[in-house]
Amino acid sequence: MGHYLERLLEGWIFQSRWLMAPMYLGLVGGLFILLVKFGQEFFHIAMHLASFSEQETVLSLLALVDITLVGNLLIMVIFSGYENFVSRIDTANSEDRPEWMGKVDYSGLKLKLIGSIVAISAIDLLKAFVHQSSGTASFSTEQMAWLVGIHLTFIITGVLFAWMDKIAGHGGGHK
Repeated sequence: MGHYLERLLEGWIFQSRWLMAPMYLGLVGGLFILLVKFGQEFFHIAMHLASFSEQETVLSLLALVDITLVGNLLIMVIFSGYENFVSRIDTANSEDRPEWMGKVDYSGLKLKLIGSIVAISAIDLLKAFVHQSSGTASFSTEQMAWLVGIHLTFIITGVLFAWMDKIAGHGGGHK
């Protein structure tokens, strides 16, 4: 009887991974939301391109890059998370399957995520500096210091994650 209950419990625990699937579907919905925002921003740029200064154009394009990087981040979480924690994605060996898909373990996912967050932070910091230098926004020295400090915190976190992975012996297995 004890062995039967143990197998039943383990089966339920194993099947509970499917509770994550709706969350990954929600993130797919988030991609649609980003697509709408990207389209709105692109349309706004196209409609006002003639009246935009060079700096306004650069800032608007950086906003598009920012949205795209967040979309890439979502794709990584969706694909890697689903494959690592729920089930393999059967793409029937599609030639379009990203090379890293199915090869990124949880440790590699952490590094890819922090790398994306650092890139997004760098874009936001660049936008702040461009706003500041163009005079379109006035950040205090304290605000700029916070932006730089947060960015440096993300960089240090990424370096520490990579270092911990190297110590644990996972350093060579990520792409």
